[in-house]
Amino acid sequence: MSQFNPAGTVQPVRSYLVGLQARIMNALEEIEGVGGARALTDAWEKPAGEKLQGNGITRIIEGGLVFERAGCGFSDVSGPQLPPSATQHRPELAGAPFEAMGVSLVFHPRNPYVPTVHMNVRMIAAGHAGQEPVCWFGGGMDLTPYYGFDEDAVHFHRVCRDALKPYSEQLYPRFKTWCDDYFCNQHRGEQRGIGGIFFDDFSELGFEQGFAMLQSVGDALLTAYLPIVHARKNMPYGDRQRDFQLYRRGRYVEFNLVWDRGTHFGLQSGGRTESILLSMPPLAAWSYRHKAEPGSPEERLTSHYLKPRSWI
Repeated sequence: MSQFNPAGTVQPVRSYLVGLQARIMNALEEIEGVGGARALTDAWEKPAGEKLQGNGITRIIEGGLVFERAGCGFSDVSGPQLPPSATQHRPELAGAPFEAMGVSLVFHPRNPYVPTVHMNVRMIAAGHAGQEPVCWFGGGMDLTPYYGFDEDAVHFHRVCRDALKPYSEQLYPRFKTWCDDYFCNQHRGEQRGIGGIFFDDFSELGFEQGFAMLQSVGDALLTAYLPIVHARKNMPYGDRQRDFQLYRRGRYVEFNLVWDRGTHFGLQSGGRTESILLSMPPLAAWSYRHKAEPGSPEERLTSHYLKPRSWI
């Protein structure tokens, strides 16, 4: 889509995203250590004649010592018209051709005391023929614990704040609230996790500063998450903790399939289903009218952690 490739714009974004994916997955392989899982690398290209054109790289760890499933996908695709999920706030671009590229990841740890993490950083460019192309950024990161620790939530939010601070003191509180509002299972009136930051359709800083902010967020993921993994991955657990983890994973699945705009964008635009659904956990469970024991760590998850609050 040459009309969306002004010199010095798209290629630097692509190069950064591919490098980010490699750095993150290399770090996970280091955590897995000797005898742990290695990442499967699956480079793909959309065949001619499909609705979307483009290519990507899916990297995924399954059955690891630390990560039961950890998927990180890069994609760079173009299509003849933006799907409805991408034009809710930009009606003037309805039906416009587009190019979208990004890195999206979800890591599902084996130990219930290690939280699941999600991150996405992306750029979309679109425009009708004869129209100046419009570029915008989106993404963020959020943490979904099964057993909460205040110090983990504080650390995660501090890293998110510090990643945004060079671009405006107002971005963290704004993106934090946006994250709380977005990552909510509205049909249950329940947060997915302890939040983080989220932004979408973001272009107010201009391309150069917007791209710099995107890189700052992407680079912060390992700083935000790895110390928590190292602190929790060897904590002992039993069937009770494992069963609760699988039950809470079911709520994660509900959000991704019912509410997540990224999932909807990929499926509506004819994206690669295997890559879109790499965020799904390997195992999950549902329980009819599940009630946690009052005063238990399981009850504390919903009463204390799954409530929007200021962590810093």
